[in-house]
Amino acid sequence: MISLTPEASAQLDEFERYYIEQQRPQALRNIGHALAEASLVILNAPQRGLAALRPYPELATLELLWLKRGRYWVAYDPVGPIIAGIFFDTDDIPTRAQ
Repeated sequence: MISLTPEASAQLDEFERYYIEQQRPQALRNIGHALAEASLVILNAPQRGLAALRPYPELATLELLWLKRGRYWVAYDPVGPIIAGIFFDTDDIPTRAQ
């Protein structure tokens, strides 16, 4: 997996803590797989990301690219390359991404 910004690392910690508290080992595996797949795409074909999620065109101002893997959206900087954010697909992404 590629590096995470401090914000993305905190988001991942939050997901993991929640899944452990809720005794959801499959959810832990799912987020791990999603990040591993996203890392491969980011390293090998970074141009495949979207400039913004369709319902949230304002996210393009962040100058990140976005990939959907499983139930997670992964925001990344292809120049880094670095993962800048991890969001569950039903999150209020514009509010949490700012």
